[in-house]
Amino acid sequence: MRLLLLTHAFNSLSQRLWVELSEAGHTVSVEFDINDAVTREAVKWFQPEIIIAPFLKRAIPEDVWQNTPCLVVHPGIIGDRGPSALDWAVLNNERRWGVTCLQANAEMDAGDIWAWQEFAMRDVAKRSLYRHEVTEAAADTVRQALERIQSGTYRPRPLDYSDPEVRGRWRPFMKSDDRRIDWKMDTAEVALRKIRSADGHPGVADELFGEAVHLYDAWPEDRLSGSPGAIIARRHGALCRATVDGAVWIGHVRKKDPAGGWGLKLPATLAFEHRISELPEVPDDFASDHHRQTFREIAYREHNHVGYLEFRFYNGAMSVDQCERFQRAFEYARTQPVRVVVLLGGADFWSNGMHLHVIEAAPSPADESWRNINAIDDIAHAIITTDDRVIVAALRGNAGAGGVFLALAADQVVAHEGVILNPHYKNMGNLYGSEYWTYLLPKRAGVECAATLTENRLPISARRAAEIGLIDRVIATSAASFVPAVEALAEGIANSPGYAEIIRGKDEQKKRDELAKPLASYRAAELEHMKLNFYGFDPSYHVARYNFVFRVPHSRTPLHLAAHRRKQS
Repeated sequence: MRLLLLTHAFNSLSQRLWVELSEAGHTVSVEFDINDAVTREAVKWFQPEIIIAPFLKRAIPEDVWQNTPCLVVHPGIIGDRGPSALDWAVLNNERRWGVTCLQANAEMDAGDIWAWQEFAMRDVAKRSLYRHEVTEAAADTVRQALERIQSGTYRPRPLDYSDPEVRGRWRPFMKSDDRRIDWKMDTAEVALRKIRSADGHPGVADELFGEAVHLYDAWPEDRLSGSPGAIIARRHGALCRATVDGAVWIGHVRKKDPAGGWGLKLPATLAFEHRISELPEVPDDFASDHHRQTFREIAYREHNHVGYLEFRFYNGAMSVDQCERFQRAFEYARTQPVRVVVLLGGADFWSNGMHLHVIEAAPSPADESWRNINAIDDIAHAIITTDDRVIVAALRGNAGAGGVFLALAADQVVAHEGVILNPHYKNMGNLYGSEYWTYLLPKRAGVECAATLTENRLPISARRAAEIGLIDRVIATSAASFVPAVEALAEGIANSPGYAEIIRGKDEQKKRDELAKPLASYRAAELEHMKLNFYGFDPSYHVARYNFVFRVPHSRTPLHLAAHRRKQS
């Protein structure tokens, strides 16, 4: 079928649908929902059989949905309507939620229902639910809806509030006051839930040190306490704030800028670096207290000859500080009496490379970019040159740009079947990239495929990545079962009778590669290109980074996504 994805942005859900529908054999094109005229133009040029709207902030024009079936993916149970569905579900502590695939009509979210699916809610941030449960359910419901449409026999279900099975209702746009925290009254659990209901966007409106802020990235704390509302401690990028019964950690904030708008989303300690010198700093021993509830981006544990190095960086971004802490933890891990080290990224992202927000906030973004890429390169070099144990990169969340190539530095790369990879840099202002990708990518996928991946700038599924040799294995299991499956795999390697031969073969291959072309040569050549990106006359990288971190709306759909526009150009 000819399918048009009409979306506000090419976000994680839109990418997942694009990948799955394309791999299923459909002809898929993308149009960003910029205005009605642009939407009408896309429909005229592409002539889609069905329009799928996974992420919209405006209503579809009436003349479009009247003439072409439009399937709206709504992140709510049957009967739920309104623009803040998932926000309300998290804030109200719903135990079950869902996704509904319905046909657009004159009333928002009230069209006939083609497919639906419910899921159990986890106690996590809205953004994490969106990237996992919502995305998985959306992929399933869209697939089912298309099958039902193609069958020609299925009749969609009208929305009927008299049906006792319909639990949803209309909910208005959530306002700041709906989730404002009362630090003198709210428990830690309530404060945590309020911040989680707004995580990603728009954040919880609040004050810190007398300044207006939006709060993001909340973590529980099970030991510290203080006067309700007081900032009582800091650890790396996060601030700890007391509640009436304990405390919560706040990882990121957005402050007002001098012009009165909202500035960058930054680690909380960086945003208030001149106000926190007197705050006690809580030491972080990444190799102990694994069962604590507290802010900890990096943790290490061992079991049955395997070391597990878990790193959970907000949105997968890795600043210089985070890279340096990660490398210290990795150096520790590879000195321990283990045979395998598993690099276990966060549930939402494995890594997305450089921390563009921290770079943008630096006095010299070019200098900070240079420091950041070298810090990530240092990690990649340490992983590649580990010659006395097996390194496994385990991707339970998506990876993009430098994060993909950092994973490829490992001996084996395994991923959850729902993972989406973006193995390219060029969307960020024609950035060239480093992380030894010119060594790692052709070695795995071949020269021709490497060129296609980096030039096309398109996402691929974990399954497709395995087919072309980019990764080694897809673990087809539920998200909850992924880590146990990785543990079984790693322990199987560590306790294999052929382990010594694996290490010997790995060492010999690295020596052959080094003789053919030293690792230092790959890095030097990549960094020469990066130096031009950062310091050269072409400002494309700096413009693209600014647009990304300040969420500047798209003025057009990129041609690599809009197949219908490529034909017109």
